[in-house]
Amino acid sequence: MSIKSNGQSNGHAAAAAPRPQQVPSSSSSRKKISITPSSSISLPFPLPTNAIHISLDSWFWRFLEWAYRMPNPPPPRQRTRPMEVICVGLPRSGTESLQQALMMLGYDYTYHGWDIVYDRDDECHSPGWVRLARKKWYGGGSPSDRHHNNPNPDPNPHPHPTITTADFDELLGHAVAVTDAAASCFAAELIAAYPDAKVVLNMRRDVDAWHRSVINTLVHANESWGFWLASFLDRECFWAWHVYERFLWPLLFRAPDGDMNRAIRRNARWVAREHCDMIRGLVTPKDRLLEWYIEDGWAPLCEFLGKPVPPDATEFPHANAAGGGGGGWKAREEQCNKRWVEAAFVRLGGIIIVVCVILLGIVVARFWRM
Repeated sequence: MSIKSNGQSNGHAAAAAPRPQQVPSSSSSRKKISITPSSSISLPFPLPTNAIHISLDSWFWRFLEWAYRMPNPPPPRQRTRPMEVICVGLPRSGTESLQQALMMLGYDYTYHGWDIVYDRDDECHSPGWVRLARKKWYGGGSPSDRHHNNPNPDPNPHPHPTITTADFDELLGHAVAVTDAAASCFAAELIAAYPDAKVVLNMRRDVDAWHRSVINTLVHANESWGFWLASFLDRECFWAWHVYERFLWPLLFRAPDGDMNRAIRRNARWVAREHCDMIRGLVTPKDRLLEWYIEDGWAPLCEFLGKPVPPDATEFPHANAAGGGGGGWKAREEQCNKRWVEAAFVRLGGIIIVVCVILLGIVVARFWRM
């Protein structure tokens, strides 16, 4: 049997957790109006990307990827130390708190989903994750290679090539542990690519609270008109939106029509159950796996990793604690707002001013000719 914290039995542990009554928050009726991803202006119609779906393997998205290509793409990373820990829990299951804990235990660097868009070396590796996502879900290659007019058609028109250790090392070579988006979206591939790494299946016991958290963060980000518009005005913002809002989250939560919001509301619970069952079936030997709940804290995690509990750790890190300076969704939201959204709208304002000046010049020129 796999190692389980607090004596939880195998099977659908997360799904079988008791569901407490939902108590409406006194602040739920007060909505902030801003252009940040998680508190965007609510409009009576969806984003165009949710209303019209174009296959992510089509020429249209490949053309946009070419148009928004980074002028100085970062070189591939090289692995210098072995991958030691893969934390495959779904988003909003204590992934950033777990990252902080692993860093405190000496796993430096622990890669988090935020690193896909906020790389610590200030490099943009999002295109690399888009490439791996397309390879995983669309088989890679060029659509022209699979076209029915190809004079030498591939006998297997939809290959599913394996994502190799070298593929991951190009993006994760500097990391000895990984959690959040990269680990959950590519869980099966990472487990196979790094067979000596220990696997942590991090979960939350309160499935209702987890589901609400996913809706309040991932769904609200996807509903942000400010973030979406900024993605057309800034290269990095384009790739941040492209990798998460078109590839990773919609495909993880089974949105074949691209409607991530509806898919999360409809599918998240059973996706979580299937994900946990998949991990239990994939990891061998069973003592390589720890099923761990964020509420369990240090003891079972440290025992599994063979590490002592940090002497100066009074409690387990809580990245999303109110007012905490250790990161969390709110801090990243503000970072996004400052780094991309506000800058993009300043750039848009400059474009509008230039256009207005040009139009005014044309009108004045015509007036003087009269």
